[in-house]
Amino acid sequence: MRSFKPDLLVYDFDGVMTDNRVLILQDGTEAVFVNRSDGWGIGQLRKAGIRQIILSTEVNPVVSVRAKKLHIEALQGRDDKAQDLSNYCQSKGIDLAKVLYVGNDVNDLDAMRMVGYPVAPADAHPEVLAIAKHVTQARGGEGVIKEISEILLSDLATSAVSLK
Repeated sequence: MRSFKPDLLVYDFDGVMTDNRVLILQDGTEAVFVNRSDGWGIGQLRKAGIRQIILSTEVNPVVSVRAKKLHIEALQGRDDKAQDLSNYCQSKGIDLAKVLYVGNDVNDLDAMRMVGYPVAPADAHPEVLAIAKHVTQARGGEGVIKEISEILLSDLATSAVSLK
């Protein structure tokens, strides 16, 4: 990730922001565990002016609630993440080469192949690990985004220092 300055960070939800498990209550309500340190990392990246979105195949209120709390956009119910990401970037004037995408499973592969910097959690699917330019030490739901934020913000601080 060193020297890569993204214009957009894209996060898959399940398996990146969560440990890929879901708790289903008897009334059908779903719940997941998220890592609060990821929320801190997202906030610090937002303060640094880096745009971030969640891109998920799931349509689930828990994704919307988490995105709202983190003050980031969530694109849900996306069957073709690559096409949806391409459309999003085109509409916002973002070069795909300046996108960092964090994904963990085979439905992320096409989108990860088209961006400048694909990243995977330590416990991602083997095919995802094979194409990632960076694999976090953290497993999904265990601070993946916090780890990425620390690297990116450290790089930004180093760049700012070297520019003086």
